[in-house]
Amino acid sequence: ENDKEHLSMTSLLQSRRTLYVGGLAPEVRDSTLRAAMIPFGPIKSIDIPPDYTKNKSSHKGFGFVEFEDADDAAEAIFNMDGAELMGKVLNVTLAKPNQMDYGNRNKAVWSTDEWFQKQAGIETDGTRKLKALEQQEINQLKEQIVASTS
Repeated sequence: ENDKEHLSMTSLLQSRRTLYVGGLAPEVRDSTLRAAMIPFGPIKSIDIPPDYTKNKSSHKGFGFVEFEDADDAAEAIFNMDGAELMGKVLNVTLAKPNQMDYGNRNKAVWSTDEWFQKQAGIETDGTRKLKALEQQEINQLKEQIVASTS
């Protein structure tokens, strides 16, 4: 459960920096989107999911831009939502976590050992260490409470 909290905090921070950009013209590429967004601040990543039902160079008309800083992302939304790029009006909003997963997933979730371990309830070294640290913090807090009420 604490892993979920850590992941939700990570995804919360990421979600404030990651933008959904809809209404992309077919000719827009990563470099085009980067050029349109870079004036607002350093960009961590850009992802325009391809449309495999068409040809390889085609995309689905939307993408994701992750800024280094949430303030830069907010500035980009303010300036670019409703703006025109290559003849099409953009819809720029904060990305929702499920949208980001859809865009960034280049391989099946079950292709990783972590997914199988999670499904089987197997703990990895990292999760064991995290749980041990959290338990230490809980025990310390309990000791402080007991000491302050005595």
